[in-house]
Amino acid sequence: MAQILLSLVTFLLASFRGGSSHTYWNYAMFTWAFCPIMTLIITIIELFKLDILLVLCMDWGDFTTGMAMSSTLMTVSVAITYGNFYACLKCLYGWIVTIFAFLCALVYTLEVVKDKILDKKKGSYLAALPGFWKVMEAFVSCMIFVSLTGYRDRPVLILCVIAYIIPFPILPLIIATNILKKLKKCLPFNLDRFVFIFLVISVVLYVFAAIMWPIFMFRNNPRPSDCPPSFCIWAIQFMVAFLTYVNLILFTLDLIFTLLGICDFKRT
Repeated sequence: MAQILLSLVTFLLASFRGGSSHTYWNYAMFTWAFCPIMTLIITIIELFKLDILLVLCMDWGDFTTGMAMSSTLMTVSVAITYGNFYACLKCLYGWIVTIFAFLCALVYTLEVVKDKILDKKKGSYLAALPGFWKVMEAFVSCMIFVSLTGYRDRPVLILCVIAYIIPFPILPLIIATNILKKLKKCLPFNLDRFVFIFLVISVVLYVFAAIMWPIFMFRNNPRPSDCPPSFCIWAIQFMVAFLTYVNLILFTLDLIFTLLGICDFKRT
């Protein structure tokens, strides 16, 4: 309940502050709406014992723990980015929203700590390493998308954006299929083999982006002398490059773990 209330309060406070066309603001508002809605849905399902029916087609405990971990990622990242862009020495209201944003992130983090450390819950996929790895890859992809800027009218950079886009919609499909056990059994192909091929393609795409984005974005484009992180386009463009390498590492490790079949990563 604390998660829902804090998220809604933060959402309302940010709304009263005024809208913005900035993608980070849009991402923040989406997070503060999506996370409490999912928490409310999970609460209602468990309140009316509907999860007993869902157990037939999915690992409900794995799903709830995985959602808590995902919500933690989202709320923590939003708290940091919102504070970076909207909190300043003279921005009291921005600080108020930022404080509530961090409180919201804290309650979600505490739930994950309770589930994974105190209660020692073990998930079958989403809350286990293979599934959460996919969540991390999707999360970093989202952060890349909300940070994209300055690529228009540059064909090579547009190709980089396409490289970011191609793996992204497949990740939630892989996650959903692994959660829904009945659906996984009905597939006409081997999902684990498909995931392996997908990871190979993703690594190739991100290698391309990791090489091309820095070269064509920062060639003849040095960091300005006055470049605060809160409103410097160059810093945001650098963030895209940094996150590209982060996701390249995630996809590469995912591929290696899958290839070796370690840490519950499956290779068929």
